Amino acid sequence: MSADELVALDAVTLASLVRRRKVSPVETVAAAAAALERLDPFLHAFCTPAIEQALAAARHLENHIIRGEDVGPLCGVPVGIKDLVLTKGIRTTFGSQLYSDFVPDVDDVAVERLRAAGAIILGKTNAAEFGYGGFGHNPVFPTTRNPWNTALTPGGSSAGSAAAVAAGICPVALGSDGGGSVRLPAAFSGLVGIKPTMGRIPLWPGCRDETLPGVSGWESIEHYGPLARSVADAALFLAATAGPDRRDRHSLPDEGVRWRDAADAPLPEGLTIAWCPRWAGLPVDREVLALTATAARRFEQDLGCTVEETASPAGDLAESVRAIVALETDITGLRRLARGREHLLSPSLGALLGRKWTAEEFTDAITSRKALVNATARFMERFDLILTPTVPAAPFAIDRAGPGMVDGTAVEDDAWTPSLYPANLTGQPAASVPAGWTVKGLPVGLQIIGRRLDDRLVLSAAAAFERIQPWKHRHPRVSVWRAQSPSVEQNPT
Repeated sequence: MSADELVALDAVTLASLVRRRKVSPVETVAAAAAALERLDPFLHAFCTPAIEQALAAARHLENHIIRGEDVGPLCGVPVGIKDLVLTKGIRTTFGSQLYSDFVPDVDDVAVERLRAAGAIILGKTNAAEFGYGGFGHNPVFPTTRNPWNTALTPGGSSAGSAAAVAAGICPVALGSDGGGSVRLPAAFSGLVGIKPTMGRIPLWPGCRDETLPGVSGWESIEHYGPLARSVADAALFLAATAGPDRRDRHSLPDEGVRWRDAADAPLPEGLTIAWCPRWAGLPVDREVLALTATAARRFEQDLGCTVEETASPAGDLAESVRAIVALETDITGLRRLARGREHLLSPSLGALLGRKWTAEEFTDAITSRKALVNATARFMERFDLILTPTVPAAPFAIDRAGPGMVDGTAVEDDAWTPSLYPANLTGQPAASVPAGWTVKGLPVGLQIIGRRLDDRLVLSAAAAFERIQPWKHRHPRVSVWRAQSPSVEQNPT
């Protein structure tokens, strides 16, 4: 099997071939490395490739396979790891010049589990600095570009993970989502992105570590999740990474979720679904709205659900989210770390550190969050799932922090995705799947939100939609990249 054929395979197929000794894990890594070398100069998806470590891990795995040992559900599958997640022995910069040479001596628990499942870490994928932004630029590395149009952003902050998977460098990658940073790039890159219930995938030490000033993470809103080309691949990733860990006080007990079975099972009958086209009444691009509305109707017409158009269960929470992010950021540690080097920080971080927060602002945010949790719980007594446009606009230019305008209305750079962060505040599971493509060939995402702990239904709904409106056959046109961006090697930021 050729290298091009190998990188075109999904993770489920690739792992099966490796397990049955039809393909060597060394071959899978070599094919991914070749794709990275060929494609990444256009995309800048990987900020720190780790090819030598990956090949060594592949040879080690091959020895286990030869001895007939259990090699895990992701055996031989190359994966990308977002540069906000700790990887033992592989540079982790958090997209910041303050950590540009940092090499962790420990893996985050999710990375531990991926390695134990036989996945091969191909390298670190680019992200916005400390995750502050829905884009792919930071002060350290060249800006990550969207494989569907390299003049545009793939979204963020899990920008590199999305670009790597969409371009076909690796079939699945790890992202993190504190306010939409898995689902947004999934929507902009034509992928499946899943944010499971809070605590389903443990975070440690990324959730809080006093040894890393300024990198405390957003403990009560941060989630890890997969970016993948198919729901089945996302389910395989979740099967390898979900489950309790005593090191994360938010981690959930094992509830026996069979992730692959959930992706294969038919959608339960009699579901009632809320279609919320404009979250909090905020604007949505007309083409995005048309594509997602058509996708929502298919749940009724083709999947037998009852779909009711309704307003969202809560209003605009942007100010509350800002306050909670500030409350859960190690502002003191970050200020100390950056003292005298403030000019090295990205504008979004500078704005965070420059604002003087009051106790009343934090109290109001916590109160608003509780009101959202209660309102959403009451709302979901009527509905099994919520459908929304994942983001209200199509991908925008890579040198921007937001679209600026949505359907003729000005929007703030940190508040233009109103349907994403509510699920972080409530901890509910949510997924983005491709709803369709615009007339310019840009992906648009449909978000599926479930009740807290009902990850199984969210996954089943995503898979059911994929069966009636498949997307794996759609690929970015690599041949047009150079024409789109004649100077892609330059960092525009």
